[in-house]
Amino acid sequence: MKASAGGYARASDVRQALEMLAASDGSGRVLAGGQSLIAAMNMRLSTGDILVDISRIEELAGVRETSDSLWIGALTPHAEIGRNALIRDHAPLLSQAVGFIAHAAIRNRGTIGGALAHADPAAEFPAGVLALGATLHVEGLDGPRDIPAEDFFQDIFETAIDDGEILTGISIPKAASDERQTITEVARRSGDYALAGVCLVKRSGKHRLSLFSVAPKPVLAVQAMAELDRGDIEGAVRALQADIDPSSDTQATATYRRHLAGILLRRAVATIQGESE
Repeated sequence: MKASAGGYARASDVRQALEMLAASDGSGRVLAGGQSLIAAMNMRLSTGDILVDISRIEELAGVRETSDSLWIGALTPHAEIGRNALIRDHAPLLSQAVGFIAHAAIRNRGTIGGALAHADPAAEFPAGVLALGATLHVEGLDGPRDIPAEDFFQDIFETAIDDGEILTGISIPKAASDERQTITEVARRSGDYALAGVCLVKRSGKHRLSLFSVAPKPVLAVQAMAELDRGDIEGAVRALQADIDPSSDTQATATYRRHLAGILLRRAVATIQGESE
């Protein structure tokens, strides 16, 4: 089956892209890496769209360092996230996540902004930026907005990006010298979406724990985090069951996903503790 598009236009800068979206009367779709959008169009899950290609807008790519944070452009490819020295040093969880994402062709073409805007609840990057306490930057004709990761992911494939807005970048606090970050997941085969996954950050003695593929959106496990802060790992595993809301599908039952979540939390804690020794 072939994609059905209502039109195509390539933007040379963010302002032009926003004007193109505004002129599309609600049918405009932002095209970056295209790894999710084109697949949906090929399956006729999205038809008649006017594609606004932002892939050549240089200001939306790359990684910049400030005194206390990293800015990652929305068009930065997965592969660059994995090999970039600044990200490896200051947000290693994201570098680790790349190893779990699909296959080389997708990692070379897919962008972090595309993954975040798509908001697949089984994807690694949304849960990763949630655990890291990131801020997501969007821009519309009325100007820019900054959205905390906790408020960005709203439901399955649904985010706080309004019609006519574009995700331009992500800001992430730089890791402290004693900070520990890890991501782990279980999938049926390498490159498949996770049956369940955990992102864990220990920062200044406090924990941030997010999970993916266990709810309609990435979950910040607040109750389990409180137990981890008290040093009660088994209490955190028990509390986790109230934080997540997995569903059953052809890949796994909700009960199995709950079981995996507890195993992965213990594994992540062991990794964090091992790095601290």
